[in-house]
Amino acid sequence: MTVQTTCLRKKAIIIGGSLSGLFTATILKSIGWNVDVYERSAADLDSRGGGMVLQADVVNVLRKVGATISGELGVSSKDRVVFDPQGKVLQRDKAPQTQTSWSLIYSNMRQHFEDKHYHQGKTLLNILQHKDSVSAFFDDGSEVNADIIIGADGGRSTVRKIVSPTSKTTYAGYVAYRGLINEKDMPEDAKALLGDFAFASNTRSHILGYLVPGDNNSNEEGSRYYNWVWYRAVEETTELPDLMTDNAGKQREHTMPPGMLAPKWRNKIYHDANALLPPAFKAAVLATEEPFAQAIVDLTSEKMVYDKVLLVGDAAFIPRPHTAASTAKAAANALALGESLAHVNSYDDLKNALRKWEKPQLRLGNYLYQQGSRAGNYLIFGG
Repeated sequence: MTVQTTCLRKKAIIIGGSLSGLFTATILKSIGWNVDVYERSAADLDSRGGGMVLQADVVNVLRKVGATISGELGVSSKDRVVFDPQGKVLQRDKAPQTQTSWSLIYSNMRQHFEDKHYHQGKTLLNILQHKDSVSAFFDDGSEVNADIIIGADGGRSTVRKIVSPTSKTTYAGYVAYRGLINEKDMPEDAKALLGDFAFASNTRSHILGYLVPGDNNSNEEGSRYYNWVWYRAVEETTELPDLMTDNAGKQREHTMPPGMLAPKWRNKIYHDANALLPPAFKAAVLATEEPFAQAIVDLTSEKMVYDKVLLVGDAAFIPRPHTAASTAKAAANALALGESLAHVNSYDDLKNALRKWEKPQLRLGNYLYQQGSRAGNYLIFGG
């Protein structure tokens, strides 16, 4: 039986070792908290692909934890370019920004959190709250105790299922096909046209793409990746389950990883690219050997604090990717939590600090939910 404590130890357990978990862990560590991260995957996460637009809150976390970053944080672009289905430029606007990769940000954050406090292969089974502490129980029979538990375990959060079992994701009616191509493998004409942040729309179709760091986080020309994301309407009851059945016959929930897409769906992507996309984007998609897919889902929360258990990042809200804000929201949650907990010294302090932290984070999550829903519904369904 867990021994209860009456003294605030400033100890936190974080469930989930991806970006949201690492943002939160390193920020709490920077204000003097003792933090342990528990990640269910036994394998390293730094091989996960995919690009993202670099946002200020992510940079602020890196600075806050004292990250020393060699080189650039990503690939810079100057313009946003919109093509029509035939490849004509409809609009070009100056919009300087930086595109980075999940891997680059993860590897930088991981370097700033000690291995001995990052526990892999730990699957959460249950949480038990006590008067002055909270315990987490794992499938290997182990138990850990702390002042707070933070669920940073993503859209399929086990922590959320425990504290808010009625909270569910809902399918938005469309999916994102995705691909990463070595820059050197892109056709030259496509590379010239897609060098900036590019977009194109068609009937129930919206695609965008940009350059991101390549292997070993390289930003050198010729060694980068081209990252494309293509949103397509997919019917929920018949098409989506078929799409989410991988090439081994396994049914997946929301994500189809690279290399697992069934041949019929890979062929459909290539067929539809020929029919719907402007030439440059068509060339990029056809050059992608292993496209992958994710169902676009919505998740909102009425609460983020359940006594001594918190939800952060996608465990609390999943903004649609049109906001380019999922990672930034996780960083914002972590930064605000660090400010709120910096001077707590008692359980009363902790309770008050968490209540004050929760309100603006709920507002942020709901704002991004509404913004993303409006953008996605307009782009895919026309309203």
